[in-house]
Amino acid sequence: MAMQDPILDFLEKEQMLDPDVLADVLKEHEASGLSILNILKNEHYVNEDQMLRLVAGSNQIEFLNLAPDAIDPVVAHLVSYEVANRHTLIPVKREDNKLILAMASPMNLVVRDQIEMKTGYKIVPVAATPTAIRQAIHFHFDVASVTKQAIASMRLKEDQAEEVDDRKEQVSERVADDPVTKLVASVIRGAIDTGASDIHIEPQEADVRVRYRVDGLLRSAITVPASVKHEVVSHIKIMAEMDISEKRVPQDGHMSVRHGGKEYDLRISSLPAVGGEKIVIRILDKSSNKWNLDSVVTHPQDNQRLRELAANPYGMILITGPTGSGKTTTLYSLLQLVNTPERNIVTVEDPVEYRLEGITQVQIKPAAGMTFASALRSILRQDPDIILIGEIRDLETAEIAVSAALTGHLVLSTLHTNDAVGAISRLVNIGVPPFLVGSALTGAVAQRLIRVFCPKCRKPIKTVKRDLSLLNYKASANQKAKGPKLYKGSGCNDCNETGFKGRKSIYEILQVSPAIRRLIVQGENNDVIREQAVKEGMKTLAASSKSAVLDGVTTIDEISRVIDIKEK
Repeated sequence: MAMQDPILDFLEKEQMLDPDVLADVLKEHEASGLSILNILKNEHYVNEDQMLRLVAGSNQIEFLNLAPDAIDPVVAHLVSYEVANRHTLIPVKREDNKLILAMASPMNLVVRDQIEMKTGYKIVPVAATPTAIRQAIHFHFDVASVTKQAIASMRLKEDQAEEVDDRKEQVSERVADDPVTKLVASVIRGAIDTGASDIHIEPQEADVRVRYRVDGLLRSAITVPASVKHEVVSHIKIMAEMDISEKRVPQDGHMSVRHGGKEYDLRISSLPAVGGEKIVIRILDKSSNKWNLDSVVTHPQDNQRLRELAANPYGMILITGPTGSGKTTTLYSLLQLVNTPERNIVTVEDPVEYRLEGITQVQIKPAAGMTFASALRSILRQDPDIILIGEIRDLETAEIAVSAALTGHLVLSTLHTNDAVGAISRLVNIGVPPFLVGSALTGAVAQRLIRVFCPKCRKPIKTVKRDLSLLNYKASANQKAKGPKLYKGSGCNDCNETGFKGRKSIYEILQVSPAIRRLIVQGENNDVIREQAVKEGMKTLAASSKSAVLDGVTTIDEISRVIDIKEK
């Protein structure tokens, strides 16, 4: 009688379990009263894919080995991206009045009924693995596919563009057209799915170019007809609560979106340019836990040195590097390291990009008289233990920061210099006396972001003499025959054929020792101070980046893109 159970029949037919294991499952089922499926799941007798096959097979539902290119593109869009993504499903094909629907949960009758009512087709569910369905969704709902029809409908307006009078154009700017709404939404979704940090919407002569910044480099996404650029820009401005009637001055705004179960904060910046307004959207993942020092600074030696700097009860720590080099991320990870209930931490930023729990964050507002310097004066009356200054831009701010560091506060800030030692000369050039710099500064950190290999397509390459020369590689006696192992990314779907996926920071960490402090007070130049720091164990950016190549993390061309590796 028990063996007539459809689940057991399917298990036997497909031989998913060893007979002894199946016997144990039956015994537990009879003894505990738990369902067969619960026992299989709780005891991890089957994996996720096998469980799906089991549920489908025992309910006479076909299991489909789903291939994205086997799906009818028109049929795939019978459901929206949101529905497909939320319920992990995708329509596969139509057969008369029936719609074949691939589902990761084919027994979800509520969802099946909803789609049946929405589409008007009788739903025939088939089972497919969640991974296969997600790949199919990505294939059919990427930016280019989602916006193809919207862009086609937009291009129909090009012939009529000149006939639109000013009054009608104003109305079109205030009422979001449906294709425009879909286009903007898909551009934002596509950027998030790609892992982009920024979206650039740029007016050109013929079209509007949309590009994503992924791993520090801009990548073309789509082009939008120039005839609807005003509608696209106006729609974004409305979403960001910006003034759509003002097109002559730059504006800033922000909005929040939810995608893939996460909250994202979008910072929008508009810039009047020849041909129209350029829009840049910065994407900030509010739910991302990226402020852990161990995940930000992965090299053990660098991690230890930064921890030693942050352990100082007072003094000034400066993070240097160009825009987009990850300075804010490193600063926030240091703040999280020292963020304890016993400490009062206050930041002054422009803008406040991320909210940090347990820390008072102040947004500067120059138009209202709230500058870095004026905010700092007020903060010093708030009994702070640790102060973060977004950037030291002028003498007034520098003097207050140095004064705070000398009076028992730990001060963290950033500067725009090429290397760690350059922070010293930069402060002196601003107007801070060398003896004050030497007394206040406890450490300076220069950093860069380099792209790292895609783990799925990394392959070893043959080492040539040029590579060894650039890396200053000196092999030991037992290494001479083989040489170092170097790699390259051959490119795959996972990394969009770039060979790289993700980035990591490389550091140059200057710890101000008594010897270096004396050199600063004496007014010695950068070369003398750098030479002393290297003697004391400082690893330069060039040395750190070469180590990353020898460790099989990235390529020589990549490190050459961000720093001068010829530096000795």
